[in-house]
Amino acid sequence: MPRCCRRKYPRPSWWGVRSGHFVNLHLDNCPEFLLAWFACARIGAIAVTTNTGSSQEELEFFLSDSNARVILTQPKYLPIVLGASRSLSWIGCCSTDSGAPSAVPFPPGVIPFQELCAKAMPLPHLDRDPRRPNHVQYTSGTTSRPKGVVWTHGNALWAAKVTSNHAQLLEIDSVPVFFPLFHANALAYTVLPTLWSGGTAVLMPKFSSSRFWEITARHRCTWANMVLFTIRALQSLPDPPHHDFRLWALLSQNPGVQERWRIPSISWYGMTETITQNIHSFIGFDTPAGAIGHPAHEYEVAVRHESGADVAPGEVGRLWIRGIPGLSLFLEYLNNAQATDAAFDANGWFNTGDEVKLGSDGNIHFVSRAKDMLRVGEENVAALEVESVINRVPGVVECAVVGKPDDMLEEIPVAFVVAKEPSPELESRILALCAEALAKFKQPREIRFVPQLPKGLLDKTLKRELRSLLARDKRDRGAGSA
Repeated sequence: MPRCCRRKYPRPSWWGVRSGHFVNLHLDNCPEFLLAWFACARIGAIAVTTNTGSSQEELEFFLSDSNARVILTQPKYLPIVLGASRSLSWIGCCSTDSGAPSAVPFPPGVIPFQELCAKAMPLPHLDRDPRRPNHVQYTSGTTSRPKGVVWTHGNALWAAKVTSNHAQLLEIDSVPVFFPLFHANALAYTVLPTLWSGGTAVLMPKFSSSRFWEITARHRCTWANMVLFTIRALQSLPDPPHHDFRLWALLSQNPGVQERWRIPSISWYGMTETITQNIHSFIGFDTPAGAIGHPAHEYEVAVRHESGADVAPGEVGRLWIRGIPGLSLFLEYLNNAQATDAAFDANGWFNTGDEVKLGSDGNIHFVSRAKDMLRVGEENVAALEVESVINRVPGVVECAVVGKPDDMLEEIPVAFVVAKEPSPELESRILALCAEALAKFKQPREIRFVPQLPKGLLDKTLKRELRSLLARDKRDRGAGSA
């Protein structure tokens, strides 16, 4: 058992958590998540929110990288937390799993969440400093490990105010919150702006297509932050007799939403590093199907060729964003000055890594991720992170992970593997290590053994050829079924 669970703890003010300390929130959507997040902000601690689908190995990395000494979790994650918590001072745990009763017993030393809240304590004095770190979210990138994106208090307030303005939220608005709070989509794009406007956030443990219309009707929800996955899930269900939605926010304009449910939509684009939306549209303005919108006036936006020259209308280029670090852009990558510096050019422009097309009317269309990334449902997956795990398996010579088109999840990971001796046993070992070391959404759904990977200049793997192969397979199967 971890050292933190071998002794009784004194009850100092705020349980020993001070301004500048890192507190890991390893929680699904629940009231305790938001209570703890705002409590950390009020006493000057830094909330580190981690994906609850993480493996023990991934959680160990998050705790080590952030130097978190405290973790708050829920019963079903206690086994993984206890295995990863060797350097923690203490563990706090909710009594339920997002409201669902749990029979998991608390080991000695694990502190019930209600005990943490049982006694009122005087709040510390904090000087107002919008650049004080407030929050760390780990995001996948082109490295073998996720990077910790550091937000300040100014960033959190910026997300609340600016997103509220982009969505034109009012005090009467109500929104369902079903995306995980450990991601910016739920926290910065949904909860914070709704609270800023004085509206109501309806917290759900997760997205449920079967309960979506019933819950949103009961709470008279007026807007929702949606993605392609949630829309496709609802398309297979009967339409509700009535709803109160006046707005859905999407990645790009989807005329089908208006046609099917008579719900106007806005489109918007942003990243964890860019805090809120850098490109968006407005209700009442014509936005072409598939477009994201126009540049937000709070940011500078550029679309450039590899040479650095701006693209002409109709051309595709790399999307760059410029703002103010610590306010409209993230402060830094945690403990990684090299990655922070590499994310910006000499003039302070942030490289999103995404490719977009500039329309002749000024609208911007998303094209692809230039970074070696996959989009699995609502999750970003770095191919290199998965490849690094597969390459640890004895017998693997090299591998390449790419996204395979999927009707529901957009993409699913597929690994092309060059092996000394391909075999079903080797495939089983690869899948077993991935299951141990990676969150479920990162694990490859398919292993394809190949004699060699397609290579270009400087021995670089030509992943576009692998993606084309998967796309052809999908088309061929579709033609066969027809």
